[in-house]
Amino acid sequence: MSDNHKLPLVALISGGGTNLQAIIDGAVGDLPVEIRAVISNRPDVLGLTRAENAGIPTRVLNHKTFPDRESYDQALIELIDEYQPGLVVLAGFMRILTPGFVRHYAGRMFNIHPSLLPKFRGLHTHQQALDEGETLHGASVHFVTEELDGGPLIVQAQVPVRDGDDAGTLANRVLQREHLIYPLAIRWFAQQRLHLAGNGQVYLDNQPLQQPVLFTPGQEIV
Repeated sequence: MSDNHKLPLVALISGGGTNLQAIIDGAVGDLPVEIRAVISNRPDVLGLTRAENAGIPTRVLNHKTFPDRESYDQALIELIDEYQPGLVVLAGFMRILTPGFVRHYAGRMFNIHPSLLPKFRGLHTHQQALDEGETLHGASVHFVTEELDGGPLIVQAQVPVRDGDDAGTLANRVLQREHLIYPLAIRWFAQQRLHLAGNGQVYLDNQPLQQPVLFTPGQEIV
């Protein structure tokens, strides 16, 4: 597939960028995307190095240099739009987004969250799952809306919660699944198989998703 037929994508990060690396690895393979830029709100994070090592343009827009959230998000919109992305992916971008920012990218912005949404929105999801005595935990990819971690769900993956788990061991198990389902959702969108309707309904292969696709280990990715 030529670059002309690849989905232009911009990734937003704040840290190590392991999900970013999974997307980069996919793009090197057969994931039909062109990663036009990786933008971080923090300088000197490992995710920027991952992008640079892959020859992807990087930019830093430090939120600490802006007086408020609105002015930062407006500057971020202008920076992202220089690259004309068809999809914006939040890959560990640790910022609460303003409604205006979210509306600007409505239907073309994804997030990945380390829980089986709608359970455990926000931070410290793995500890929350342990505290609640969950037997299943996991990760979710969703369209971003103005509701924090509340946008329409696309795909989820489950992992077992095992005796003796702590937040770290559980996080590592979930992360392995994140690295599979995020490129999968991006692939569907790039292939124009996935879209979000104006009423908030997610469609995959022209069929409404009544619940997110459940990805299972060993499942063939198509």
